[in-house]
Order: sequence, then structure tokens, then C-alpha cells
Amino acid sequence: MTIETKYKISLNLLSAVAHLPLWMLYRFSDLAYCIIYHVARYRRKTVRNNLERVFGTSDRKFIIKTEKKFYRHLCDCIAETVKLLHISDEEIDRRVDVTNGEYIDSIIRDGHSVVLFLGHYGNWEWVQAIIHHFREPIVGGQVYRPLHNKVMDKVMLKIRSRFGLECIPQKKVVRRLLAVERSGKKFVIGFISDQRPLGSVLNHWTDFLGQDTPYVVGGESIGNHVDARFVYLDVEKTARGHYRLTFLPVIPDPSDDGPDPYTREFMKMLEKTIRREPAYWLWSHKRWKRRRRQPRRQQDK
Repeated sequence: MTIETKYKISLNLLSAVAHLPLWMLYRFSDLAYCIIYHVARYRRKTVRNNLERVFGTSDRKFIIKTEKKFYRHLCDCIAETVKLLHISDEEIDRRVDVTNGEYIDSIIRDGHSVVLFLGHYGNWEWVQAIIHHFREPIVGGQVYRPLHNKVMDKVMLKIRSRFGLECIPQKKVVRRLLAVERSGKKFVIGFISDQRPLGSVLNHWTDFLGQDTPYVVGGESIGNHVDARFVYLDVEKTARGHYRLTFLPVIPDPSDDGPDPYTREFMKMLEKTIRREPAYWLWSHKRWKRRRRQPRRQQDK
């Protein structure tokens, strides 16, 4: 069976599920939570370890409560993501409240593109609905890492382009955005910048959630090259299936003369969001798998 055939079968099956109303999909989410958390115990060791690293082990009730809430939210995110295959513009706009899209419009009118920093918080797949809230003409896009599974990669590209955002592979993003700038257009490009950098050489580190953490610098590097403005997308989950998105300027501390000031300031802002309601961050990600390499000590002559 070819990849294209497998893709069509998978897409048709998911599309059939997506026709169900969200309240019914949430019933499946409740069932999935019981299976994933209690039976399969999917990455429970990773989640527990991450939570205890950040919040300590003294308040066991808090850790268990947050852990369970995270898994319920994770299952909801899966249901909500499938729903993107069949959800109206009116329903997504009712469920995703964007409070100040005019801020992005003002940046575009001033002649600058926008690098939008966000994390794996809330439902990042629903963030694409922000495109409805811009009035100025832009090229809207999001950077993604292609999946190893070719079938699921095609399915996710279909889902992630639901509202017209351009999905740009990580290896092609520089060329594509420079081409947009050369054409005289401006872009708003989303970088999910809280993931662990690829590769074994990790050169950029900062304190994040009390942990020595490597970070990616692609968004800031590209933004500086085209004189873009850096914006953080703060996400709040206000109810089941409802999110509030707020655009905030990323303004580094002027007294901070360290490297990558906008990226590190974004991580501080994301940390505040996570600590406000920890359960909605992606704790199943092995964020602190690698450690910083210590420089070799010079031998005495």
C-alpha cells in the first residue's frame, strides 16, 4: 500500500471522526485519559520526573493533581486537533478569543515583519486561528519539524493549514522568509521555541523553570536579519475547549548584555505562563535530557 493510499484512508477516517460535535469528542477524550494514564501509563515516568524537578517532591498532592490534569488536557488536545478537520470559522472564533490582534496590525503598518514566539502550552494547534484577527495583508506561517512517519506528516500538514497558514519546514524557513521580504511583503511567522534543540552540540543555555536548559535561536536570528519585531503569544485555557490568546511585546532587560536577549526573555515570559497554570504545558517532552558540556580543564604545564 502506497503512502498516498494510507494517507487518504487515514484522512477519511479522521475526517469522519471530526464531524462529531466537540462535546461527543470530549467523551472519547475522557475514555482515552483512563486508558493512557491508568492502563498504558504513557510517559508517566517522564511527566512525574519533570514535575518533581521543577516543583520539588514535598507536595505530593500537587504533583499528582497536576499530573492527572495534564493528561486530561493532553487527551482534549488530541480531540481538538482532530476537530480542526471539520470546524467552522465561526466556532473556532467563538472558542479562541484573541484579545489584541490590532497590535500585530500596527507592527505591519510600521513596515516590520513579526516573529511570534510561543510554547507547547494550551492547544498550540488551535493557535492558527489568529490569522482571522489580522487586518493588514501578511504572509502568515508556522515553522514545523517534519514527522518521521510520512503518512502522519501529510495528515498534520493538512490540519495545520486549515486556516490558510503556510507550513514551512525548519530547514527551508530562512530561504522562504528572505524571499517574502525581498518581494516587499511582510510576514507573521510562529516559532514554537521551547523544544529541545536538535543535534548533539548544544551551545545556547539559560535558566528555565529552575533548570539549566538548552534553547533554539533560529527565530531571533532570522528576525534580526530582517529587522522584525518579536512578540510573545500568551495562552490561557479559560474553559474546556476555550482559549484566550494575548500578544505581548518581547522586551529584554536593558541591563542584560547576554546573548540572544529576545529568546531568553521569551523563555522567562513562557515560564510565567506555565507557573500560572502548570498542567497545560507539555510535560511529556524530555526537555532536560541533555546536560551542558563542561569545558576541559587546562593541564598544568
